[in-house]
Amino acid sequence: MKLARIFAAAACVAVLLACGSAKAAPTAQVMIPSTDIKGLRELAIGLTYLGRFSPKTDAGASSTDIGITTGLSPFENLRMEVGIDYVTSNLQNDNAADSHPIYFNAKQGTPEDAFGIKGLPAFAVGGYNLGTYDNSKRGISTRQNIVYGLVAKTLPVIGRLTAGGYNGSEGALGKDVNTGVMASWDRTMTELSDKLWLGVDYMSGNNANGELSLGGSWTFCKQVTMLVGVVFFNPFYTPSGPGDLPGGKPAYTAQLTINLP
Repeated sequence: MKLARIFAAAACVAVLLACGSAKAAPTAQVMIPSTDIKGLRELAIGLTYLGRFSPKTDAGASSTDIGITTGLSPFENLRMEVGIDYVTSNLQNDNAADSHPIYFNAKQGTPEDAFGIKGLPAFAVGGYNLGTYDNSKRGISTRQNIVYGLVAKTLPVIGRLTAGGYNGSEGALGKDVNTGVMASWDRTMTELSDKLWLGVDYMSGNNANGELSLGGSWTFCKQVTMLVGVVFFNPFYTPSGPGDLPGGKPAYTAQLTINLP
C-alpha cells in the first residue's frame, strides 16, 4: 500500500507540473502493444503499477515498471520507436528476476491511410520484454524476447479493432506456450468526452503474459494520461491446483504516462 500511495502522489505532481502544449500518441493498449508509434523526438515516460487483488503468495508478485520510449524516424508514414524499462517486484516471493530488471523494446510500422492510400490499415512489428539475463542451469531467464505483428483498422462508431500474433522464447515462457494471438478493441468516447478512452485487449498462450484486460484512461492534458484497469491472467486456463495459474491471480493496473515534446 505504501507503493500505491507513492504512485498516487507522483500522479498528482505530474498532472500539476506537466500539463502544457506537447502532443504524443499512446503506444499500447491496456497490456498489449498497439499500432501507435512515437514520432521523431517525441518522448514518453511511463510509470506502471500492477497490484494483485489477493494477498496470498500463490497470487503472484505485484510489480512496478518505469519506462522511457522515444521516436526515431523522421518519416510520418514509416515510424519507429525504441524504449527501455526498469521492472521490479521489490523482491516479492524472492523473485530472482529482480536482480536483472532492465528490458528493451522496439517497434516499427505505418499509421492508417499511410502514403495517401485511403482505407489502408495500420501495421506494426516489434519486440518487447527483451531481457538481459539467461541462465538455464538456475532456471532463470528474463529474455522473453517477444516479437509480434499487428494490423489495426478504425471503423465508424465501433472504434479501432486490432489483431495479430506473437512468438517468444521457449526458455522464458515455456515450451508449446510461447506463441499466441493478440487482439484488442479501443475507442475514444467522444460522446462523453474527448479525454476519455476505453479499451479491451487479449493475449493467448497460457504463459506468464497471457491475459484479458479491461481499462479506461483520462487525458488530463496533452502531456499527461492516467489509465486504470483490471487484468485477468489466462482466463480460459483450468488450473490443476493452487499456484498453477500462469501469470498469477487477477490484478489491477494503474499507468501514468507523461509525454514530452
